[in-house]
Amino acid sequence: MTTAEHRIRSQPRTFDSVNPATGDVVGTHPVDGPEQVGGAVARARPAAQWWAELGFDERRRRLKAWKGIVARRAGELAELIHRENGKPTVDAFIEIMVSVDLIEWASRKAKKVLGPRRMPAGLTMINHAASLEYQPLGVIGVIGPWNYPLVTPMGSLASALAAGNAVVFKPSEFTPGVGLWLAKHFDSVVPEHPVFQVVTGYGETGAALCASGVDKIAFTGSARTGRKVMAACATNLTPVLMECGGKDAMIVAEDADVDAAADAAVWGGMSNAGQTCIGVERIYVAEPVYDEFVGRVTEMARELTPGSHPEAHYGPITMPGQINVISRHLNDALDRGARALVGGAGSVHPPYVDPVVLVDVPAEAPAMCEETFGPTLAITRVRDHEEALRLANETAYGLAASVFSRRHGMGVARRLRTGMTSVNSVLSFSAVPSLPFGGVGESGFGRVHGEDGLREFSRAKAITRQRFRPAVNATTFAKRSDRTAAVMARLLHLVHGRR
Repeated sequence: MTTAEHRIRSQPRTFDSVNPATGDVVGTHPVDGPEQVGGAVARARPAAQWWAELGFDERRRRLKAWKGIVARRAGELAELIHRENGKPTVDAFIEIMVSVDLIEWASRKAKKVLGPRRMPAGLTMINHAASLEYQPLGVIGVIGPWNYPLVTPMGSLASALAAGNAVVFKPSEFTPGVGLWLAKHFDSVVPEHPVFQVVTGYGETGAALCASGVDKIAFTGSARTGRKVMAACATNLTPVLMECGGKDAMIVAEDADVDAAADAAVWGGMSNAGQTCIGVERIYVAEPVYDEFVGRVTEMARELTPGSHPEAHYGPITMPGQINVISRHLNDALDRGARALVGGAGSVHPPYVDPVVLVDVPAEAPAMCEETFGPTLAITRVRDHEEALRLANETAYGLAASVFSRRHGMGVARRLRTGMTSVNSVLSFSAVPSLPFGGVGESGFGRVHGEDGLREFSRAKAITRQRFRPAVNATTFAKRSDRTAAVMARLLHLVHGRR
């Protein structure tokens, strides 16, 4: 190998994160490979032990300090999210506010949820004291998305850190700067050890993290990529938490507040340019309110404008490849006989997609079956809320849903095959830090947020301590007598055998 060839090969590869609206370079970052990822995980091992030994109270103090920095520098962070992701800064502030709440809740509740507690031993083991606690797993790998580059990974980051783990975070290659910003300011309140590290790069970097021997992977992305992540993690029996998107439905019942439902539908389907895993994509509207609902949605959607200027309602499509998916779904639906009441095939003009409202879309069309991830709504007329419920559940996905009804909301919500449902609102469950977030079916498994999220990044540890010797000891060869079985039979009859 020549000197020049060696110099080229030894130089680290880099990539640029760009503003999706303008193409301007926001930052240049290394493409971390197995060596760099493995080094980060190795450094995280002693850091995790140190962090765990700090205890709940000290971890809470550090996390609250981190939270304070995020809150005080929210303007700076919102501008970074706007430049890397393209969303309006006001939407970036929504991410920041919910993220701050997640850090606050996890750091405040971790001790109560995970700390040691006494458990009933039962009559058989009455001579023992029983206790349960949840111990950290060690090093957690987090693979984050680009559509909500702060709040989505924060569900895993806050819970994993509050539970006492170290974290190696691989943000999306479209929004790496947000992850690096978080890690830099975390280091300022935890300077002693690399408890929170970031690795950057493409899919190969994520694959290296899966193969690195971390103690768990928390992944957010498509079901297709999720299967690859699971396959890579299977080699080391690394457990995984999967949040894989959805094709979320809204049900508008015959007794719904139509104005409120229409407003929520347009926001739930078109905010963030429709790039929301829990966003509204399918809407089933009961016959009595169908025409009124469609009229209101059409009126509202026509008022929306994408762009990067301050007056824009939403920004560009962040990932260029998603433009092709949106176009394919629109063209296919129109070819199958769907009608576009707002927009249509011409709504796609990269990097933006104008609002699209479709009706009469066949149930088997990709626009009704696959995740579109764009500012589109497909509205279907149904007889009543019962038919809407049946159609909403006819999907392989099961992430979230919403129901608008004055009388039937809670009953329908419980019967929807989803991990989360909001009644007379959209997306609201995602902003409640005490509620678990996650789906079923093709939408994945495992939970972030809430008590379930804290336990997701810990392992149950059961301990018994003998307080006194039992009157009858059957678990010994040395002292068990012929009378032992008779005494046990008598006790069983007295305690459990009475009619």
